[in-house]
Amino acid sequence: MYPELMVIPMREELTRAGITESRTADEVDAAVSQPGTTLVVVNSICGCAAGKMRPGVRLALSNTQNQPDRKITVFAGQDREATERARSYFDGNPPTSPAIAIMRDGKLVYLMQRFVIEQSTAQQIAGELIRAFDEFCAKATA
Repeated sequence: MYPELMVIPMREELTRAGITESRTADEVDAAVSQPGTTLVVVNSICGCAAGKMRPGVRLALSNTQNQPDRKITVFAGQDREATERARSYFDGNPPTSPAIAIMRDGKLVYLMQRFVIEQSTAQQIAGELIRAFDEFCAKATA
C-alpha cells in the first residue's frame, strides 16, 4: 500500500467529478444493490489511470446528459476490501486496475478493463463511456 498522503490527489480527481468514494465492502454493496445504474470506477496509482482513465471518466461525465444514477470509486491497492467486493460483481472477469464498470440493478452490463484503457487516449475513453452511458443509462421517456 502506498502512503495515503500520496494517493489523496488521485482520489480527489474523481470525487471532484461527483464520484463517491467507497472504502468498504458494505459501501459498495449499498450502491450496487440499489435499483438503476451504478458507475463503478476501479482507481489506481498507475500511469494509465492518471493519464487516461481518470481524465476520460471526467470528460465523459461532463459531456453527456445520460448519467448513471450513482457513481462510486474504489482504489485498488489501498481499499482492498472495497475493491475486492466491487470486482466480485464483474461476473468472472479477471481483476484489472484501472477498470470502469456499469451495473444495472446489481448486474454487470458494461466493463472496460485495463488493456482497453492502456491502448486508448483519454478522449477515446470518454467517447466510449458516453456511448455506454447512452446505451445503458438513458432514462426511458414516456
